[in-house]
Amino acid sequence: MKTNKVERTANAGDGLLRDARVYLSGPMDFVASRAVEKATGWRTRIGQFLRELGVTVFDPWEKPEVRGLHEYGREGEGTTDIRAGWTYEQGEKGAAARSQIAESFWPALHIDLRMVDTSDFIICYCPTNIYSVGTPHEIILARQERKPVLFVSPYVSFPSLQPLRQHLASDKAGKKLLEELIAEVPIKENANASPSLWYMPLVGGEHFFDGFGFNTYRHHFGWTEIALDKSEEQHPPKKPLLPFLKDLNRELPLKWDRIAKKFAPNDDWLLWDLRKQDKGAAVSDAKGVKK
Repeated sequence: MKTNKVERTANAGDGLLRDARVYLSGPMDFVASRAVEKATGWRTRIGQFLRELGVTVFDPWEKPEVRGLHEYGREGEGTTDIRAGWTYEQGEKGAAARSQIAESFWPALHIDLRMVDTSDFIICYCPTNIYSVGTPHEIILARQERKPVLFVSPYVSFPSLQPLRQHLASDKAGKKLLEELIAEVPIKENANASPSLWYMPLVGGEHFFDGFGFNTYRHHFGWTEIALDKSEEQHPPKKPLLPFLKDLNRELPLKWDRIAKKFAPNDDWLLWDLRKQDKGAAVSDAKGVKK
């Protein structure tokens, strides 16, 4: 009988992902609710899934403790409130205010980039309708180090938009305001879940996903329904992330070689196996010289 459970067995906790370190990257500032995102967002679920595979999960909502620096870089619901004090006033007063705000977020930026640097690969969630700056920075850092980036680009739709248009059909002023709002925001759907063109060559074509595939594992983990579930029910992912991670625990994925026009080994996947080392990893006799 097929099971959706992610067992801690030789097929799970002792698989390829055992002892791997993963960073979870994605928008935090301009999400609808920082409180909801922190408590029940996608990171919470992915973290539970990966920990059952023996993975160390770096979550920017739950930053690890740093020795000698208590709660360094810790973020919460009110972290971004300081932006209200931003000013373009010239002179010493304005410069001091901007400097204070910039320096206040340095620990968070510092520790998040350090977690990316420490990780073996990163998972990012990048809806095209949410503004984010830290996420591209983290993705670029990971790719500069040739680390795999598993990129979830979901379908973006606005189910309430058409009913609202119909509701305002006979209201000329309301209809005009709605269309102006759509242009100002802007409200743009992403019907095929395609990522930004810039991300495509940066990440690589085989590491994009159009959803997480949470529904398969909701019963096992006891997840209560969130907005992402409704979205994935409306647009069932064709290539969900969670089954990929389960397969990754057994076998490294291939990459498409556009020159040879076939799948080939992907050496971006460097997952250390340090348990076999008596004195840590080492390279010796690189030139074949006998000592």
